[in-house]
Amino acid sequence: MESRREQNMRLKRGRIFRAASDLLRARGFSAVTTQEVSAAAGVAAGTLFRYAATKSELLLMVYNEALRASIDEGAARAALTPDPAAAVFARLHPLVVAAAREPENSAAYQRELLFGPHDAKFRAEGMALIFELEASLSDTLRRAAPTLSDGEARVAGSSLFAVTHLAIARMTASDIPEADAIDDLRRQVTLIVTGVLHTPRRPDPPPEKE
Repeated sequence: MESRREQNMRLKRGRIFRAASDLLRARGFSAVTTQEVSAAAGVAAGTLFRYAATKSELLLMVYNEALRASIDEGAARAALTPDPAAAVFARLHPLVVAAAREPENSAAYQRELLFGPHDAKFRAEGMALIFELEASLSDTLRRAAPTLSDGEARVAGSSLFAVTHLAIARMTASDIPEADAIDDLRRQVTLIVTGVLHTPRRPDPPPEKE
């Protein structure tokens, strides 16, 4: 059973999340202040900072959930797609579409994930989602090529997310149309997956001696 204190904390966090989400989506990261979020959530500024210490943490709190939703959508689409390259693209496509809807916030979110404080709670949660996504991409390739080594699969999964990150960064930082960014990503995914699946297998090198 949930205690009264736990229930109050959950409800306050929900109000903060909804207030931050509404304000960020309506006005953009640069225009929103933590004072506005605390007022909209009906909590004191000190209370807000117990849940998210900075505006960047509020951004990560909100867009981690958006990232999770995009990953779940991509997984559902990939499950219906037998071709490996198409399945990988199906996993990644929702991330680019979501970023195109909110370019300013998406660019800020990527920046905080890459360069935010390493001990920040919500940054760690976001990075965990990315690592899980990379692992799912590696698993897709392993199923298509059972002889793929763990090292090759891991590097390929990281590479596939990297080109997705770059596609989003280029789209949010310039005037590249969404359709062009998505088409470029499709081509890059196809090249990477085709290369991985058709490259002769070699054993992983032994670990270096200290």
